[in-house]
Amino acid sequence: MGLLLLILTAALVDLAVKSAIEEADPSEFPRELEGSRGVIMLHRNQNAGFPMGIFRNKPELVKGLPVVVLSGVAGIFFWVYPKRGHLAEKLGTSLVLGGGLSNLYDRMKKGYVVDYFSIRVGKLKKVVFNLGDIFIFLGAGMMLLAEIAEAVRER
Repeated sequence: MGLLLLILTAALVDLAVKSAIEEADPSEFPRELEGSRGVIMLHRNQNAGFPMGIFRNKPELVKGLPVVVLSGVAGIFFWVYPKRGHLAEKLGTSLVLGGGLSNLYDRMKKGYVVDYFSIRVGKLKKVVFNLGDIFIFLGAGMMLLAEIAEAVRER
């Protein structure tokens, strides 16, 4: 039950932040996130494509592919959910689902994903993310590390 709550919480937190960003006056962006010493900038971007606007001119693909990918991740989640242990896989798939559902909701409802922050370090300066993206990245990383650990154990 806790993992389902994690999925729901991740999606709802990201959607709440996206809503607050969209309700704010556009002239307030971009701006520094208070207390971040200039490391985090807030933006108000509407991304109709995949990361960095890829395929923004192919809305059917941009809506359909995430449905397929999230369906696969949901299958993995429900396959591993009843098993004992496998905490990294369970947490990883939960984070991917939470972030993915938030972004999918945006794509289906609005036709774009709201991206709202950038990290002012190296090449990341040019990339604007949302929390859903971070959840997906962290979750996928956890899943990958769990698979590597499993492969090492089997050797």
